[in-house]
Amino acid sequence: MPLTPSQPPKTGEGALSILSHAAQEGGSRRGNQPQRKQPANGNGQEPRKPQPATPPPSRGMFGVVSLILVGLIIFMMFNSPSAGTKSTLDEFRNLWKGNQIVDNSVVIREDMVIAKKLPDNSGAPASTIAIPLNGPAGKAIAEEVIRITNGRANVQRASEWTQFLFFFGPFILLIFIIWFMVARAMRAGGPGAGMLGSFGKSRHRTLNKEMTGVTFADVAGIDEAKDEVAEIIEFLKNPKKFARLGGRIPRGVLLIGEPGCGKTLLAKAIAGEADVPFFSISGSDFVEMFVGVGASRVRDLFKQAKESSPCIIFLDEIDAVGRRRGSGFTTGGHDEREQTLNAILVEMDGFTPSDGVIVIAATNRADVLDPALIRPGRFDRQVTVPLPDVKGRMEILRVHAKKVKLSPTVDLEKIARGTPMFSGADLAAIINEAAISATMTNKDFVEHEDLEEARDKVKWGRSKKSRARDKEETRLVAYHEAGHAVLQVLLKDADPLHKVTIIPRGGTGGATFGLPEKDRMGYSVKWLQAQMRIACGGRIAEERAVGDVSSGASMDIAQVTRIARTMIEEWGMSPKLGFVRYAGSDTREMYMPEKDYSDETATIIDAEVKRLADEAYEFARKMLDENWEKVVSVAEALTKYETLTGDEVDRLMRGEQITKPTIESTTSEPRKAPAAESREEPEIPPGAVASPA
Repeated sequence: MPLTPSQPPKTGEGALSILSHAAQEGGSRRGNQPQRKQPANGNGQEPRKPQPATPPPSRGMFGVVSLILVGLIIFMMFNSPSAGTKSTLDEFRNLWKGNQIVDNSVVIREDMVIAKKLPDNSGAPASTIAIPLNGPAGKAIAEEVIRITNGRANVQRASEWTQFLFFFGPFILLIFIIWFMVARAMRAGGPGAGMLGSFGKSRHRTLNKEMTGVTFADVAGIDEAKDEVAEIIEFLKNPKKFARLGGRIPRGVLLIGEPGCGKTLLAKAIAGEADVPFFSISGSDFVEMFVGVGASRVRDLFKQAKESSPCIIFLDEIDAVGRRRGSGFTTGGHDEREQTLNAILVEMDGFTPSDGVIVIAATNRADVLDPALIRPGRFDRQVTVPLPDVKGRMEILRVHAKKVKLSPTVDLEKIARGTPMFSGADLAAIINEAAISATMTNKDFVEHEDLEEARDKVKWGRSKKSRARDKEETRLVAYHEAGHAVLQVLLKDADPLHKVTIIPRGGTGGATFGLPEKDRMGYSVKWLQAQMRIACGGRIAEERAVGDVSSGASMDIAQVTRIARTMIEEWGMSPKLGFVRYAGSDTREMYMPEKDYSDETATIIDAEVKRLADEAYEFARKMLDENWEKVVSVAEALTKYETLTGDEVDRLMRGEQITKPTIESTTSEPRKAPAAESREEPEIPPGAVASPA
């Protein structure tokens, strides 16, 4: 059942929306010395001379090392002479006595005895014989050879240096190669890189106005946000204007908003309007597996930015490195993330002046940022980018609709009214999904029904029209949704009924949708009670109709419990507990939930939550008992038509009949599952919560 949204709105959220449409980011990484453009404002500043590019490191030494390695391998392969034909000591004795061994050719080495054999009478050429000296008998064999040859055998003793190089040479060469590669990387890192070499270099992307292609003309519905950053743009265009009266521009601007609201797009628009270099990097790019890399990259980033000032540094998802220090769990005494944060704090407001460099950061978790990061002097301003209101959603849809071919029958205002709590990214996805759906059905234009189906798909998922379901299950789902729909119409404090259907969509077996008449910034007790009563209607109706209950009310139960507990713990709507907040802060730093009240208070909270749920259930039961014939009429119509609009439900509850093609009349084949007529389905407001069966 509808609950839009289930959580309390954030303080300060207004009618502020940002288009999530952005041009493709392009550009190449700047060098170590970025060039500065001629100022377009004519303030007389001299352009910075371009710095010569750093020549690539020489590859001559690498080739020399490679040749040495290849030579050593070849030497080891061919240094050992051919051992020849293996022989035994007895054969050698017989050959020596038969004068078949060349005189002075017997050589005794560490591992074998080598001798040259004379050609025999058969015409075979001279050859070499070898007697291995392996094992404990090697010394005895060598002494026997000396005795056989009467001391004429030559004894060769290997040099100690030869043996040392033979065994340890490959290891020494490997260490030398590793040292050479590390030294080469250090030289390539340039000054300031330290022993980490290129690891300490910043991994930002440098964009200019032509690369971003985004200005304030591409951003709609953000008049308040434009006023907040207008001074920054004016300062970047004409710094001397502020220096005349001694004013100082804010060093940092923190953009806070839900995901998809357009924080990154706003930062690009600022860079496009000011026409200055735009250094973009995310918080996760600072931290690596090496200790100290994050801080080194921060210093390198600000060093390059100061050389290109005036410019903008954009830190996306700054909460990755800017979380509050000293909280949570760490894996050791040295926290790399905290060192990176310390470097950011020093660069933004340290002894070194950073005039001309403005830092813009974006996050959706401002509650976990370190207080030293968001104090005046660092991030002086915090610009909230909330979800768009009706006017903002309309402007966003118009901008995104320029890229697609829309039918003249499309009503974007109706789509904007039916998309409460949608972000700019969600609205862009609706236009894109509608264009894909129209293309798959070979349409020439995107029609209104394509936008409605795309909205439902983005919020709830694709409809399951081919799902097999028997008659008994269909009847159960029909009565379940009829119970929701009748209560939605009867309760004056609830949103008007928009549509009820028993077609499965996403994880729901059916759904009842209410269309909010306006965007709510807060919730009244009467409206919240109405939502809980509507959620209870499904279980009550199916129990009376079939004499049994099912698990289809699981989401209804969860919704009632969530509303009741939020009313008690966060909104102070319990007479027993009073004007006190019992819900813990959502910092997500601890594994165990925060609890600042006693066990006795917890018992009272549980009792109050159950009281609210029981009161809603009993009220809904009484109202459905008094209007049971209306529930039966709506359930039977759902079984026949599967989908009913709010007007059709009103007519059925007044006792009138509706005439439109039934499911059986729209197909000649037996249906395994219900299917809806896509051309006749009304829109489904995404702010409503479906009731599964």
